[in-house]
Amino acid sequence: MRVLVGVMAVLLCVASWAGLGHAQEGPEAAAESAPLVVEASETADAAAAPATKAKPELDFEGKVNAFFGKWFVTPIGKVFFVDLMFWDNDSATDIQLPMLVVWLVLGACFFTIRMGFINVRGLRHAVEIVRGKYYDPNDVGEVSHFQALTAALSATVGLGNIAGVAVAITIGGPGATFWMITAGFLGMASKFAECTLGQKYRTIEADGTVLGGPMQYLSRGLAEMNYPTLGKVLAVFFVILCIFGSFAGGNAFQVNQSLGAIEQKVIFLQDNHWIYGAVMTTFVGVVIVGGIQRIATIAEAIVPLMCGIYVTACLYILLANAGAVPEAMSSIVLGAFSTEAGIGGFVGVLMVGFKRAAFSNEAGVGSAAIAHSAAKSAYPVQEGLVALLEPLVDTIIVCTMTALVIVITGAWNNPEWADLIANKNGAGLTSQAMGAEISWFPWVLAVAVALFAFSTMISWSYYGERCWTWLFGSGTGMYYRGVFLVFTFMGALMTGTTVLDFGDLMILGMALPNVFGVIMLSGKVKNDLDDYLGMLKSGEVKPRA
Repeated sequence: MRVLVGVMAVLLCVASWAGLGHAQEGPEAAAESAPLVVEASETADAAAAPATKAKPELDFEGKVNAFFGKWFVTPIGKVFFVDLMFWDNDSATDIQLPMLVVWLVLGACFFTIRMGFINVRGLRHAVEIVRGKYYDPNDVGEVSHFQALTAALSATVGLGNIAGVAVAITIGGPGATFWMITAGFLGMASKFAECTLGQKYRTIEADGTVLGGPMQYLSRGLAEMNYPTLGKVLAVFFVILCIFGSFAGGNAFQVNQSLGAIEQKVIFLQDNHWIYGAVMTTFVGVVIVGGIQRIATIAEAIVPLMCGIYVTACLYILLANAGAVPEAMSSIVLGAFSTEAGIGGFVGVLMVGFKRAAFSNEAGVGSAAIAHSAAKSAYPVQEGLVALLEPLVDTIIVCTMTALVIVITGAWNNPEWADLIANKNGAGLTSQAMGAEISWFPWVLAVAVALFAFSTMISWSYYGERCWTWLFGSGTGMYYRGVFLVFTFMGALMTGTTVLDFGDLMILGMALPNVFGVIMLSGKVKNDLDDYLGMLKSGEVKPRA
């Protein structure tokens, strides 16, 4: 473990040096940089150019966007996504190895091996826990295992599954799907480790609400290991990133992007963005005032319904084109290992797949640990096992369904949709691909986009509020909700991108302190896992009658 921690520490230093060095190249370099987003209709490879180029005469919003682009998005993006193989940038291959993606992959590989491939051997028991076979309503917590799972899934299943996958395939070809699935599989172990710790170090406040997540296990867990200062610094770093990320990437950005997709079908909204903003603000406000219990109740209804409708539509298309499925699977596998474009092409496809999975399921980011810490459970490992199902649903199932539809219909290289491909409009491309098979489905997709965005927002409001409460005290939650709702409404009115991209960078940046801390605490997770499996085998832990 010390070797890996050392390697990752060196990785951070190199990335910071290289990234900050590039960030100091001046305004011209800032103007050329690409903002990087999480749940966008574009991946980090295809983010839009800064708003400064689109607005020769900047209004107030344009000036704000230009400020964020120059002083925040550009330097932070260059650090988080610095190319670790920068020495070949002028060569023909130009292999891209973004630091943050490598960071997440190394962490996921470590957790998979350290926990003895818990993403395989714990899968069956995880399903049994979610089904309620080990659920005791008298256990300490606020929500059930299933509600915690759906609340966490509601923050990840959304625009990235619908739009981002399509963009990934247009960039890396069908082979990117294989590496996306691989990354999702490895990410299951990351979710297990961080969510077990979220339960292990949670605290119960005076009013009965639960406070848990990375800020708790980084500060308290590392203090137990005699690293109190390091733990506090990492916790504060995480909390700041999460709060800013929840306002923009988990809130305003969701409104902005979902409106862009919906107004293509609901023409009335094209000149009345404020109406959509007001509606979303009202519904979000009604839900988040009720805290995690109301959020979990809504998520419990929305997530299974929308996932079910979307996956069913995908399966219908796959069955209708059953003869093309073997060829599509072959292109996915062969494309993943193709060296026709040389080693640079191979690594490029691999990185596109890993990026898409990392942005989709947020394994290693630490956000899910906040939701799972609220679950009623007598054993932290049980909730960790529930959490490992998230990448399975989010990436391996939902994203793969989207990918197969895009490949089988040939949408990813169809000349009829060249504009969508060129503009990297993933939502539009997925809509066209599914609409060609099911004429009325674009309307269903428009509703799904709105509901997915809504569910993402209410979950991120909880994440942000828990971090806000940890930093400012338990009586300050309403102030956070007020600011959050302001950003909800503004999301429908924003035309610039850099403020929104700033929020997404914050969300991705949460992986830096979180993965580092979870690796240091992984020994505690492994001990708890061994103890729990021992009790399960001996019959001390058994299904409830």
